[in-house]
Amino acid sequence: MTAARPRLLVVSATTGYQFRSFRTAADRLGVDLVFATDRCHQLDDPWRDGAVPIRFHDEEVAVRAIVASAAAVPLDGVVAVGDRPATIAALAAEALGLPGHPVCAVRDATHKLRSRVRLRDAGLAVPEFRALPVAADEAALLDGARFPCVVKPMALAASRGVMRADTPRQLAAAAARLRRLLETPSVRAQRDSANEAILIETFVPGREVALEGVLTDGALRTFAIFDKPDPLDGPFFEETIYVTPDTLPPGPRGDLIAEVERAVHALGLAHGPVHAEARIDGDRIVVLEVAPRPIGGRCARVLRFDPAAGRDGAGDWTSLEEVLVRHALGESVDGWRVNRGSSAVMMIPVPGAGICRGVTGLDAARAVPGVDEVAITVKPGERLVPWPEGSSYPGFIFARGKDRAAVMEAVRTAHRHLRFDIATELPVGPDGRR
Repeated sequence: MTAARPRLLVVSATTGYQFRSFRTAADRLGVDLVFATDRCHQLDDPWRDGAVPIRFHDEEVAVRAIVASAAAVPLDGVVAVGDRPATIAALAAEALGLPGHPVCAVRDATHKLRSRVRLRDAGLAVPEFRALPVAADEAALLDGARFPCVVKPMALAASRGVMRADTPRQLAAAAARLRRLLETPSVRAQRDSANEAILIETFVPGREVALEGVLTDGALRTFAIFDKPDPLDGPFFEETIYVTPDTLPPGPRGDLIAEVERAVHALGLAHGPVHAEARIDGDRIVVLEVAPRPIGGRCARVLRFDPAAGRDGAGDWTSLEEVLVRHALGESVDGWRVNRGSSAVMMIPVPGAGICRGVTGLDAARAVPGVDEVAITVKPGERLVPWPEGSSYPGFIFARGKDRAAVMEAVRTAHRHLRFDIATELPVGPDGRR
């Protein structure tokens, strides 16, 4: 009698690259995937992927739908892609009796104020911070303000809405700009009460790094540490390049991992992927956030694992998604190691606001030695929105090689070949006329 194939629930906001990557990984491993996505529940499986339609703002209904879907054929594991999906995944894992991050820990980790409080109370280094209502007046904003400072939304991801202010005037302007962003229909549609307040904290200088790993029963397994070679000093904080391996000496590297472990335990995260961001300012390490999910979207492709380290890997490399599928289904990932050599990804900066009409220079960019892939994700006719209001990149450039400096130069050179044709949008007046 043939054994039943394992079934894994993947909770995500939309279909896209990481969906396909998880599907490929599952097919290689003989695993059936069940997707739960934030999509219209009135259409009959519009993408023909058998996904469970859910709404992130209606957690009780979403979990009931997932549990009902699992009633006929049980699930064996849960993984989340994205911050808001992480809460639904934690609730579903709890309801189904499957391993995962505790619900309260996920709620705190994905809420900037509660995360700051948990880390501070555990004795970790944190910036000075205070929370204010979105509608706070200028007097409240300036009361006790220290500069430079950073204005942040409580829940938006990808540095959306994050702005630096060096003067009282800049602080007032940043708060007003964030208020307008939080009042936009796309943000209001999230129905997230976290968007009713803003966070103001002192700016933390120094080198910024990211750590990618996974927790198994509270024990952290670090896959990689990324350097961010371009300074992230504001006024906005759009990401550009991630490169690995890092150049931290063994002592500071160990200190960083230890501090992330402290942060993980302070938040109460326990089982599943984690993506941490930190600043290193001399001997001071400040963990900015620990997200209870993997690195987002296409950026996951920057990590390739040596299949020889696994028990039954095939091909010349193994994806992060495959390692996470294995982990979610209870397999040890202690033996997996990121491939030797260097790799880098550039999140292509948004070149300007407007309607994208096309991109030229792709052939030249892809021909740059060391470039592994140039992926343009913006489509003709789509709007480009720069940070801090924006939340998505027009594409990604990947490079690989033996030398860090070479892969960084490869993505920069490839980027210089690209030209985006952008049609400037005319302002729309209150009466709807241009």
